[in-house]
Amino acid sequence: MKLLEEGVPLADISIERVARIAGVGKATIYRRWSGREELFCDVLRTAEPPDPELPGTSMRDDLVVLLESLRQRGLANRSSVIMHSVYAQMKSSPKLWKAYHAAVIEPRRLKTLDVLRRGRANGEIRADIDVELANDLFVGPMLVRAVVRPDAGLEEGLPERIVDTVLAGLGPTAS
Repeated sequence: MKLLEEGVPLADISIERVARIAGVGKATIYRRWSGREELFCDVLRTAEPPDPELPGTSMRDDLVVLLESLRQRGLANRSSVIMHSVYAQMKSSPKLWKAYHAAVIEPRRLKTLDVLRRGRANGEIRADIDVELANDLFVGPMLVRAVVRPDAGLEEGLPERIVDTVLAGLGPTAS
């Protein structure tokens, strides 16, 4: 993290350099991480807030909590030049991006899919809903505002507005 804070590009950070700065041998680093990608993923994961505890009261409440967590990460990343730079660099390194995706993004996606499946089973959304697509419908607007449109607001209440808007289209139909 120290190297990233100093503006050192990911491509210039080697295991040798990390070991030197940490005052340990390379073998010490390799005992914990098999390579740069795993080390970088751990560094980035520790820089992010922990996943929120879900209230479990309803699908809607859980989705709002998940989107609020995403909103908070978006706000933090906007103010973090380090994180913005690292994410941009990761996209040019498919191996690092794949490792980050597996370690950070995929577990969060699976958590949201579980919430949506539970909601479908409980009748909170229609039985014919594709939960993969529904996940994109919930998460997409927050990601667009956090990443693609830095000029767009990430205001309080946005998670509720997104969830309620999408649920209006996914809810059970009146008989």
